[in-house]
Amino acid sequence: MPAPSVTVRPLSPVIGAEIIGVDLSKPMSNEVFDAVHRAFLKHHVIFFRDQILTPDDQIALGRRFGSLNIHPYVRGMSSHPEILEIIKEPSDRINFGGGWHSDMSFLETPVLGSMLYAVEVPDVGGDTLFANQHAAYDSLSDGLKSALGGLKAIHSAAEEYGLKGPSAQKRASMESEVVGDDVPEYEHPVVRTHPETGRKGLYVNPAFTLRFAGWSRAESRPLLNHLFEVSKREAFTCRFRWSPGALAFWDNRCVWHYALNDYHGERRHMRRVTINGDRPH
Repeated sequence: MPAPSVTVRPLSPVIGAEIIGVDLSKPMSNEVFDAVHRAFLKHHVIFFRDQILTPDDQIALGRRFGSLNIHPYVRGMSSHPEILEIIKEPSDRINFGGGWHSDMSFLETPVLGSMLYAVEVPDVGGDTLFANQHAAYDSLSDGLKSALGGLKAIHSAAEEYGLKGPSAQKRASMESEVVGDDVPEYEHPVVRTHPETGRKGLYVNPAFTLRFAGWSRAESRPLLNHLFEVSKREAFTCRFRWSPGALAFWDNRCVWHYALNDYHGERRHMRRVTINGDRPH
């Protein structure tokens, strides 16, 4: 049962819930933390509105769930390197995170989850979409599930952070590294078992998955494209409209997300902390 002060309001039948009755600037009691954690595992992405969080508050909140990641290719705040300031200025054309992906699957040990806090948002636009990869896997035929069970895929930052990659493009208020040919590649299972719930889900994404292990890119592309189409089906998604002081916390082990780039000429300023995870299995 939820803690008495915590209300969980689902956004869709398969993913997303708004949490009401929690002040994230204050330490959570064990009872409230357990209720929030249960909602996170059940709904895969949870949302809080009207929060007033300093960078120190956000770091403390993230650390309640685990150690924090320092991004290898994007410079964090000078005073708080664990925090990425994700800013699109009115002069920028390309936003950060503007395509379906799972954060940092290109690491040998990918991240558990991300907490994104809205400092400044446009009046209209700049929503974020989320997609449930457990639901995507569950929708597959038994034959395809069997075929995918033993497959691994190669993940890398080479394309997204390469010279022409969207995440490496110059932005007025963000500094990203352009990676070279020596960027590492790592194998992860195509079907990942969630370490806390035991549920299976697809673990490939268009931004960082290059090919199947032991397959050529040409051989991999048709099946990867099919999985990508399944993974973003509307029935498996929810959409969140941001407001100043809103925070989203999503599970990168089973969720894709997509930051919409439909607010040209306006400013959007977000702060993100990312929680370290474990190696997929």
